[in-house]
Amino acid sequence: MEGSTPGGSAEKPLSVGELTRMVRGLLEAGFPQVWVEGEISNLRSPSSGHAYFTLKDEKAVIQVVLFRSDAARLPIRLREGAAVVVRGRLTVFEARGQYQVVATDVQARGEGALLERLEALKKKLAAEGLFDAARKRRLPLFPERVGLVTSLKGAVIQDFLRILERRAPGLEILVRDVPVQGAQAAKAIAAAIRAFNDPPSVDVLVIARGGGSLEDLWPFNEELVARALADCRLPTVSAVGHETDFTIADLAADLRAPTPSAAAELIARDWSDWRGEVAQLARRAERAVARMLEISRERLVRVAGNPFFCEPSRMILRWQQMLDEQEEALDRSLRRALSLKRERWESLVRHWRAVRCEEQIRRLSERVGQWAARLASLSPESTLGRGYAIAFDDHGRILRAARSDLIGKEVRLRLASGRLDVCVLRLVAEETRAGEKADSENV
Repeated sequence: MEGSTPGGSAEKPLSVGELTRMVRGLLEAGFPQVWVEGEISNLRSPSSGHAYFTLKDEKAVIQVVLFRSDAARLPIRLREGAAVVVRGRLTVFEARGQYQVVATDVQARGEGALLERLEALKKKLAAEGLFDAARKRRLPLFPERVGLVTSLKGAVIQDFLRILERRAPGLEILVRDVPVQGAQAAKAIAAAIRAFNDPPSVDVLVIARGGGSLEDLWPFNEELVARALADCRLPTVSAVGHETDFTIADLAADLRAPTPSAAAELIARDWSDWRGEVAQLARRAERAVARMLEISRERLVRVAGNPFFCEPSRMILRWQQMLDEQEEALDRSLRRALSLKRERWESLVRHWRAVRCEEQIRRLSERVGQWAARLASLSPESTLGRGYAIAFDDHGRILRAARSDLIGKEVRLRLASGRLDVCVLRLVAEETRAGEKADSENV
């Protein structure tokens, strides 16, 4: 009955919230898990860590929300335009009244999966240094033998050979036929690179193929091919696809050419260009030689006009005259120096004679003798020689007076020759008093 269901009549209407909750319940019960395929657009990643994007195809769109805990576990990186398959539950976002998928997993699909693999391999090989600029080698300026790894079935080889024949006729080309797409292509390409490299049999190696989809070019994105290029001792050129195509082989090779035809132009410069450059160098060399000859001719003229070469005998006579003048000047200088030394010597002799040094020395010697005699007469040895003696007590001190305390003690006498140890027996009274008085005065 119409009025028995919720919202079935105007008398019992549903609120917007009630209706939205009922729709959400029906969707969640009917689609507890769903897989949806589409292309990511309007991707947003706020600071909360959640991810919001629209999943679309040619006919419709649906909103997808991926919460932070599920986003952290994804094996791929979400990016705008990627083809993916989303797993989740269908629900309704009540605040906006729109249905959406709450995703729990996102997987790459088709070309998107290949792009994810490509990015992961790029990061891995770049971390190992396979793409470093320091590893890149320069191409030889004048290669004589060129190695080419490509398929003989395509138009690439025809364009490549035609350009080389036009630009550098006579250049030797060695080709190894390999499949350039398919499951076995990468293995065949890597084997061909190693065959040219071990031992090196060409001057430069080119790997080439025409354009195609990402799947068609995928063998040149394989790790096996990248490592074969990195290990190659030959200068390598990658010429894969069109100018807009980019592969891992382009990064691993020493040089990337936008197309196979461009690779032919890069490895062999047009001989007509070389001829023009050689002609220009020849003209520059001729001008340089002519200028050198002109400068040498001018120097020769200046040297030939030098008087030494015009009249050498006159120059020699002039040098002889200069030598004579120098000799005379040296002789005059020596004579003047000798004259000054002689005058100085004579002045010293006259001064010596004027001061009468011998007489002064004699007078000084006489005075020295007189002073020596006076000193000798005043010396203690002279006094002892006249019969006097010097008395010392038992402590070695000189006795200057006779004292009563010396009676019975030994006294040492120093004579003009020798020494005597004597004992004091008595003292003369006058001399004793005089001695004691002298001692008291000395005290």
